[in-house]
Amino acid sequence: MMSNPEFAAIGSDRIRVFVSYDRDSDGDLFDLLAEKASKQSCRFEITARSSGRPAAETEGALRRSIREADQVIVICGEHAESSTTMATELRVAQEEERPYVLLWGRRERMCTKPLTARPADAIYSWTWEILECQLLTVLRSAWSHEQLAELSRERIARAAKLAPANTPRSTRGHSGGTGRLGP
Repeated sequence: MMSNPEFAAIGSDRIRVFVSYDRDSDGDLFDLLAEKASKQSCRFEITARSSGRPAAETEGALRRSIREADQVIVICGEHAESSTTMATELRVAQEEERPYVLLWGRRERMCTKPLTARPADAIYSWTWEILECQLLTVLRSAWSHEQLAELSRERIARAAKLAPANTPRSTRGHSGGTGRLGP
């Protein structure tokens, strides 16, 4: 598990999550997650959750909520594969390119994935350590890619300033500009 200084280096106070779950069967699981997220020491906060309304009625709002979240937590219960709401929420998360994690909601029962889950999507055991590790791993990866992209952009900009396009290749980097070829 990461220490607080490492977490702070990622660049945000708490990870903003959208929670997808079957409101008819797994409301108690959402309540458990929400209780943990409300604690000061928790590294994530729930910014939005399943509405339970028909998808056609709320897809624009759903898309905005998922886009504004850093990640999506999908609580997989016994009836996740038959939940059209969960299938829609996961599809929108995929379309919006939001990272998501599938959690095994009930240890003593067989849990299923939403229909829109990819075959390679793993369902992780639901422990606080695993959940936080999954959330932070995805953020660390995204942060690393952003930092590398920024370094690359800076390097390109620096090279462009050092070697203007109209300068002959043979005189780039030479002081005095003698115009001779070679070193």
